[in-house]
Amino acid sequence: MACSSFLSAGEINAWRPDTHIPDPNKRSDLIRSRLLHNDLWLPKQTAGKRWAVGCVALEITQRCNLDCTLCYLSEHSQAVHDLPLEEILRRVDLIYAHYGPRTDVQVTGGDPTLRRRDELIEIVRYIAEKGMRPALFTNGILATRDLLAELSAAGLVDVAFHVDMTQGRKGFRNERELNVVRHEYIKRVRGLNLAVIFNTTLFAGNFDDVPELVKFFASVTDVVSFASFQLQADTGRGVLRQRQDAIDIENTVARIRAGAGTALSFDALLGGHHRCNRYGFTFVINGKLYDGLDNADLAVKVMNQTADVAFDRRDRAAGARAFALALLRQPSLWWPSATWLARFLWRARKDLIAARGKVHKLSLFVHNFMDACQLERDRIESCIFMTITSDGPISMCMHNAKRDAFILRPLKFYRQGELRNWNPLKGETNETTLQIPPPTEYPRKLKRGRTRQNNRSTQHG
Repeated sequence: MACSSFLSAGEINAWRPDTHIPDPNKRSDLIRSRLLHNDLWLPKQTAGKRWAVGCVALEITQRCNLDCTLCYLSEHSQAVHDLPLEEILRRVDLIYAHYGPRTDVQVTGGDPTLRRRDELIEIVRYIAEKGMRPALFTNGILATRDLLAELSAAGLVDVAFHVDMTQGRKGFRNERELNVVRHEYIKRVRGLNLAVIFNTTLFAGNFDDVPELVKFFASVTDVVSFASFQLQADTGRGVLRQRQDAIDIENTVARIRAGAGTALSFDALLGGHHRCNRYGFTFVINGKLYDGLDNADLAVKVMNQTADVAFDRRDRAAGARAFALALLRQPSLWWPSATWLARFLWRARKDLIAARGKVHKLSLFVHNFMDACQLERDRIESCIFMTITSDGPISMCMHNAKRDAFILRPLKFYRQGELRNWNPLKGETNETTLQIPPPTEYPRKLKRGRTRQNNRSTQHG
């Protein structure tokens, strides 16, 4: 694939993580300056106002128990040993140094549930003790209720389940049938003090299922509060490569609106770059979705005047109270907010009566990951989804494009004051020469993605 109007291979190779630790009072300055440089510092921009970063991925393992047809991991990932716990905790400290409290930290991988249970618990607890918000990103296979309960007690805020047709789960022919899995995961978390998210990777095999997925998520908002749709990208070890032209942000938004049965607003607020992210917010009453951002001017004013307010995603009632108190402290918002609320209550009156006043919320998010060979400078610079490395944070898309440069890098770490060596393909070692080239061939159990597909082709050739 030729890289023409995008970052060249040399530019990608030279791109480095952010290593400068900002002043604690100026943690948002970097993203603000980058958004300003790219003409994205707008009144409706949430980045640099409510938070210094959208979220940071903390990869605690490279191993996974699935072999998705779309996967951002490397062909070497399955052979890479888990980073020492000391290095993981040091990276948590790095995240805090760059972005501070209230930062959303995705505990991910690979699948993080493959990490030793006691270490996973300790990682989540450490993030929470730093005043940041840990989220578990998992395919759910090993995320038992017992584990989720223990993680919740340790301070876990969110659990995000990745379920879709790219995963090759046996016995399921379409997204509708996979709702059995989703219902099982919802059953596991019901009653736990956790905000629940579902992630869906979109490709040709399920793109037309988006309306039905939206209807499903709307039917389970007593537990699920966030649904993320992530568009296929040509990156990593997956066997599916270039996406169809029809799979883009605008068509995805159109399908979400079709499932919602109303023209939801996805442009009222902006998070980072408009070609990367779109966000919609709905109230769900009696199974029907109502747009929470239909008054764009009011949404922008409320966002800017309540940017310093923290909301507890695990306790919806507490979140609603915090929001109401924030509005009370802003007299200029009283009349427009009251006017909007009156119109909303009148429009939803029949469903409110049928639902006996019960109102749930469902956020709908679209994320457009970039192909590894089609990284756009302005989007990388404006990125709000970062991955933490041993040196500092870097754009998630950039990290995916050059993953091997990070995961195959030998490291030194301290354990009880003693400097130790770690080799990604050997684990902890006393060897002084840490850098060894990865093998060109792995045992079958370590093969994933294209290497496994190529192995099958050879066997049947």
